[in-house]
Amino acid sequence: MTTSLVGLQSNYREELRDYRLLCSKAGGVTVIVLVLMGMAMDYVVYPAEQKYFAIVRMLTSAAIGLALLSLYTKTGKRHVQVITFCWLLLPQIMISWMIFATQGEQSLFYAGLMLTIFAVGILFPSGYLQTLAFGLATGALYYVACVTHLGGIKDPSKFEFQLILIFFCALASSIYTYFNEKGRFQLFRLKDEVAHKNDQLARTNENLSQIKGQLLQQEKMAAIGTLSAGLLHEVNNPVNFCLMAIEIAMEEPQVKDSPSLQECLVDVKQGMHRIQHIVSDLKTFAYRKPGAEADDVPFLFEKALDSSIRLSAHELRGVTVTRDLPGDTLVLGDEAAIIGVLINLFSNAALAMHKEATVSPQVHVSARWRDDRLHVNVHDNGPGIAEENLARVFEPFFTTRDVGQGLGLGLSISYAVVERHGGTLFAESQLGEWTAFNFDLPRVE
Repeated sequence: MTTSLVGLQSNYREELRDYRLLCSKAGGVTVIVLVLMGMAMDYVVYPAEQKYFAIVRMLTSAAIGLALLSLYTKTGKRHVQVITFCWLLLPQIMISWMIFATQGEQSLFYAGLMLTIFAVGILFPSGYLQTLAFGLATGALYYVACVTHLGGIKDPSKFEFQLILIFFCALASSIYTYFNEKGRFQLFRLKDEVAHKNDQLARTNENLSQIKGQLLQQEKMAAIGTLSAGLLHEVNNPVNFCLMAIEIAMEEPQVKDSPSLQECLVDVKQGMHRIQHIVSDLKTFAYRKPGAEADDVPFLFEKALDSSIRLSAHELRGVTVTRDLPGDTLVLGDEAAIIGVLINLFSNAALAMHKEATVSPQVHVSARWRDDRLHVNVHDNGPGIAEENLARVFEPFFTTRDVGQGLGLGLSISYAVVERHGGTLFAESQLGEWTAFNFDLPRVE
């Protein structure tokens, strides 16, 4: 038997126990009402014994009521099947006593015994063995009632016929219960399979949403890469021409004699170099060469940090960025992807600090070598992250930004990038004071 089938049967037994408890309570109340209503039959069939029969019926109803009250206790809930079997025998004992006290095998009350057997098999979620045991117990009660009746059995053939009929009822009810039990289990299994399929479908939809978001991000990066490659080619030519013109201009005597003009040309030259750096950084960040792997390309983390700060300059406007790095920052990995991670962290920090109007906003990047891995810490003095959101920041599509300001995929993709490098990206925060993101990268062997 497989583990899944064992678990299914365990869940089925637990659900069946609850269902039996409900049926026992509802059935018990119904039986009490029917037992008391039986006084009308006593009046019609045995008016002379009506008073005694009424007392017996009330005592039986009270005993059933006590059994039902026990089902509200922990012990009663645990042994609901045994308690139900016991209180179901109480009406059979009552009817058998009435048969004994009236006409024995001639009494019409034997029909009540058979009706009760069928009712147990049809209405109660009992096992077929329990139903068979109930039927055999009923037959034994009927036998004792007729044999001990005053004057004994006067019509043996009628007694035997009715006894056999009771056994037939017990057998038929047991067979019905057996197939009813099988059908109930099959229905439960189908419900469980449907629930399992729904869970799988929900997980599949969630995975598809993540994949869709990542593909969207990759398409955007590919588009930026293509654009930046064209920009690098188209912009470099006029930039180089301008740089050559600036170099020539700086050699002119008029420029050498004018400090202010010389300063202007130096500023223009630095601006042209900045244009070259930005386009080059954009290409490195967004365009990965075909066949490049994330774990076999050495690069300087310091250089990736410089690129990410330049590419985030617009969002980091007004934010002081400081660093504390070791002398050697040569790591293995995908430089473009790590630049993307840093840009995302800078962007989130800057947005949060600007939104909350943080006084003197700062971002400090520090790195330390430990166990042949470069552990990076990006710390800001922004508003922090609420504790209930801290555990969810890496969930796909989770965002606290306003509608239209982000898909909530940045940190999820960054987490996957760091994980691909054999590291872990995790967040720390003190609400109202600071937030820090930490990740690690492998050293070049």
